[in-house]
Amino acid sequence: MTLTQSPFTTATQSETRTVGQRYRSIFLMAIASLIVLGGLGGRLVYLQLLDGATNRKLAENNRIRLIPKQPERGKVLDRKGRILAGSRLSHSVFLWPLARKKGEWGTTVKRLSQILKIPEEVVQARLDQAGYNSPFLVRMARGISPAQVTALTEYSAELEGVQVDAEAVRYYPNGDLAAHVLGYTGELSDEELKQRKEDGYRLGDVTGQMGIELAYEGVLRGEWGGQQVEVDGAGQVVRILGQKATKAGQDVRLTLDVDLQKVAEQALGDRKGAIVALDPRNGAILAMVSRPAFDPNLFSTRISDAQWQQLQSVDHPFVNRALQAFQPASTFKIVTTAAGLESGKFAPDTVLPTYPSLTIGGIVFNDWNRAGFGPLDFPGAIAHSSDTFFYQVAMTVGGETLIDWTRRFGFGRKTGIELGVEESAGLVPDDAWKRKELKEGWFLGDSVNMSIGQGYLLTSPLQVAVMFAVPANGGFLVKPHLLKDNEESKNWREPLNMLPSTTQKIQKGLREVVTYGTGGGVDDPSLPAISGKSGTSEDMGDGSDTWFGAYAPSDTPEIVVVAFGERSGGGGGSVGAPIVRQVLKAYFDLKKKGASVPKVEAN
Repeated sequence: MTLTQSPFTTATQSETRTVGQRYRSIFLMAIASLIVLGGLGGRLVYLQLLDGATNRKLAENNRIRLIPKQPERGKVLDRKGRILAGSRLSHSVFLWPLARKKGEWGTTVKRLSQILKIPEEVVQARLDQAGYNSPFLVRMARGISPAQVTALTEYSAELEGVQVDAEAVRYYPNGDLAAHVLGYTGELSDEELKQRKEDGYRLGDVTGQMGIELAYEGVLRGEWGGQQVEVDGAGQVVRILGQKATKAGQDVRLTLDVDLQKVAEQALGDRKGAIVALDPRNGAILAMVSRPAFDPNLFSTRISDAQWQQLQSVDHPFVNRALQAFQPASTFKIVTTAAGLESGKFAPDTVLPTYPSLTIGGIVFNDWNRAGFGPLDFPGAIAHSSDTFFYQVAMTVGGETLIDWTRRFGFGRKTGIELGVEESAGLVPDDAWKRKELKEGWFLGDSVNMSIGQGYLLTSPLQVAVMFAVPANGGFLVKPHLLKDNEESKNWREPLNMLPSTTQKIQKGLREVVTYGTGGGVDDPSLPAISGKSGTSEDMGDGSDTWFGAYAPSDTPEIVVVAFGERSGGGGGSVGAPIVRQVLKAYFDLKKKGASVPKVEAN
């Protein structure tokens, strides 16, 4: 029997299966939608709530630019307020790393390198160092020429992310005048930036590199300001969101006199050496010259490697010879006189015989004229600069006493001048130093050599000027300084507590040097009475070093001038004295005109 399926039964079963499948599809689609929407919602919650601050910052960085503005550096002025270092407006080139992605800078870097004459790798390194997410502008070049400004404008289509702005750069109106005192400014190197970042310095900062610019960096620098601006897609400023004004650096007024400085530099000329002029009453530096010199304006823009190498090839022009140590030669007989008279082993009116030479420890020590001068007292020995006279003084007082008085006069340590980073302490040798450095003790011959400023003794022209100030001011050791501001409120000197008779004998001897001794070259009938002393070091085969120091007026001194010639040859009286005379003449001529003359009340 064949079974026949009921039409009703078959239709019902088919319909039931179709309906179930439809509901199942809708159900699955609903679940899938919920999963997708839940994922998107969760992501939105994460982006907006949990990571919202970060993403808002990224969005803002795409339209907000921070434009820092460097403050104008404080001016450096001479004692009369004349500008020694100031600022001038110039064009600078900046990069905005955030303007483009890292891989999009190739053409820009190449074109910028061609226009600015800066190697491509240097431009690229600056971008890498700043970071491509940085909203800060980064300086690429300072003081660019008008032609470069024009070229940057012409190629602007290839220079997205490059900006040209006016900026104040350091300017020295007198060129190389007082270059070693003023120093120069320059951008921080990568190594300097690492060391000073905690002090608020940033990439591209310009700071003092030597001299007063370095010594008073914290005063001259000022405080950064800038703008926060909104830009459109093309990088154009839409509106200013905020602004912080820059705070200019403070001005610094020095004790230097521009007029006297100019004459001193002309007097030294092209000689390698130094001149120091100071006020013996308080140690104020009136002029300080070092040769060879350099023009600090070169460093107000980026200096090329070729320029740097050329500068370095000329007898170390960045060394301030006024602060470097050399043998003081016979100028040092001032100290030997003080040691002899203060030791109590010589009366003020002592007379000693002098000789062509003395043999000490088997070594012959000659007098400079190889003939001697007959019997001399202390002033006469200073006037004639008799070596054998001072040999006898040193042998009598001994090395310890001579060394002690050498240190009392300020030798063997820094003077305290603001340029201490560049200053040499010099050297006062003693037994301990010799045993450490030369593996031998102190000999009598060492005392003899030291008595005339030879041997291992080393002093700077500034230290020698301080030494001359002692007899000039009646027995006080002054602290040399360059800062004029608040000068009157400070005590710049301390007494050496010498006997009045000691000071008087030294003063008498220094005056006789000029009237009939080795310093006739400084004498000028148009000037007040001058006291001084010459010095000539041993010729080491390439010429002797020469010295001359003087003060005037002899009875009421107000200026000390020391001239030093490095390997100049000749003698201190013939080379140095005429230089000192020129500076003294300029000083007193200015005084007659009522210009640039310091007024100081002794402390």
